[in-house]
Amino acid sequence: MTDQSELHTRADAAYVAFVQEAWQRHIRLAMLLTGDRLRAEELLQDSLVKVYERWRRLSRIDDLHAYLRRSLVNNHAANWRRRRRERLVAEVPDTAAPGGGTDHDVMVLRRALLSLPPRQRAVVVLRHYEDLPEREVARVLGCSVGTVKSQHSRAMEKLRHLMDQPSYREQVRLA
Repeated sequence: MTDQSELHTRADAAYVAFVQEAWQRHIRLAMLLTGDRLRAEELLQDSLVKVYERWRRLSRIDDLHAYLRRSLVNNHAANWRRRRRERLVAEVPDTAAPGGGTDHDVMVLRRALLSLPPRQRAVVVLRHYEDLPEREVARVLGCSVGTVKSQHSRAMEKLRHLMDQPSYREQVRLA
């Protein structure tokens, strides 16, 4: 084996190990951003492909997971900008079966979270799921700390409002 092909093999092995670790760590973040398992997997795959294209340079940075997290948020925002219009579907998507272990409050919160604009949803997910400080969220989203604070405040206000409305909770139960 030549030195060049040996370098490719080691780099590819390191990338495969990173993907195996990153998939479990970031699929839930992608699901919270997109609201859908299939779109989340597609978003994560697309982001991992972009990481692979830059792997030789990126493998030298300290926190590859931070890079991937930012890539997920940026790719999601780019996808959202491309698909700003509502898409109609022929059939209603599958829902959890009754007694399937999904708590009603979790369903209500998830539906409320999905009703937020993408930027606010990203702030809430990064702050509360990823447990990132405001400065790090601002860095990931490429905005100021003040913007993160205002987006977070508006998002939390809307979530509280929706969660406190019995009619909204009932609407989710019937959906």
